Amino acid sequence: MTDRITIRKPDDWHLHVRDGAMLKASLPFTARHFGRAIIMPNLLPPIVGVKDAAAYRQRVLDARPEGSTFTPLMTCYLTDHTDPDEVESGFRNGVFTAVKLYPANATTNSTAGVTDYTKIRPVLARMEKIGMPFLMHGEEVGPEIDVFDREAVFIERRLIPWTRDFPGLKFVLEHVSSKIGVDYVRSAAPQVGSTITPYHLVLNRTDWLGYGLRPYMYCMPVIKTEQDRRALVEAATSGDSCFFLGTDSAPHPVAKKLAVVGIPGLFNSPVAIETYAKVFAAADALDKLETFTSLNGPRHYGLKPNTETITLERSAWTAPEEVLFDGPEERAFVYRGGEQIEWRVVHGVR
Repeated sequence: MTDRITIRKPDDWHLHVRDGAMLKASLPFTARHFGRAIIMPNLLPPIVGVKDAAAYRQRVLDARPEGSTFTPLMTCYLTDHTDPDEVESGFRNGVFTAVKLYPANATTNSTAGVTDYTKIRPVLARMEKIGMPFLMHGEEVGPEIDVFDREAVFIERRLIPWTRDFPGLKFVLEHVSSKIGVDYVRSAAPQVGSTITPYHLVLNRTDWLGYGLRPYMYCMPVIKTEQDRRALVEAATSGDSCFFLGTDSAPHPVAKKLAVVGIPGLFNSPVAIETYAKVFAAADALDKLETFTSLNGPRHYGLKPNTETITLERSAWTAPEEVLFDGPEERAFVYRGGEQIEWRVVHGVR
């Protein structure tokens, strides 16, 4: 049994850090262990232009712990009115790394998202031309679509036609959550890659709903069946280059998580790399951990892996139950908070 492993410093290819006090409280958890992260643009108002993205990037850089070399990679929030020239300008000037699709009303802060997919085709064509990745919250939203089927319907209605129409465009189906999604990504690789969250690897819908409603497990896409969870674990631990780390860590005030109409998202960055290590160890696949966390993502984005390393060891510690971000009345639940965490980062912490 392996009790200690050293890997290249990982990257997080899907991260929410919000803004203001929440940004300052949440970012250090990622900056301690990760070299880079794709920063989500769904603020209020969203990051739709180059100037907004550059200003937000500076706020993220200012929130890093002293001495940190963490690099934020910024994204453009796609709307029905996004200008291809603005997208290309941001990409060529090193401000935008990718464009992010939120179908309107699919998840947190997505009301400004896309409502008419015909209107975004000029943007996709320009991205294909300049080699810019397209990131997707891959869910089709509508009253006739069961919430557990949204990912499958999106793949059928949107993603499959797009891969045919834009064969040179590189896609990321973010937070894949189903066996259908896993099977499709494999069939469409290397054009399509996918991130997998730590909580989709650990939880199934019985954990969420079967022993009393646990609102802190509510996320989009929702946690699905045990069959889906096992397919995700097999994909992550396979070494296949189309699957890579993306935490989708998403801090929210406790009051919004526990509201009558709760808000989706799990704040997991305080325990993310340690939870991935737990999953890979349980699958007897620690030899594939570095591939998933540190190599596949850069390969899909056309970037070099980090040269620094981190070391994890099998050593128990207790995760904080919550993080304060603006005084005692403003706090965010931590995923696995209060639990005994089986792995600990012992080298590479700044």
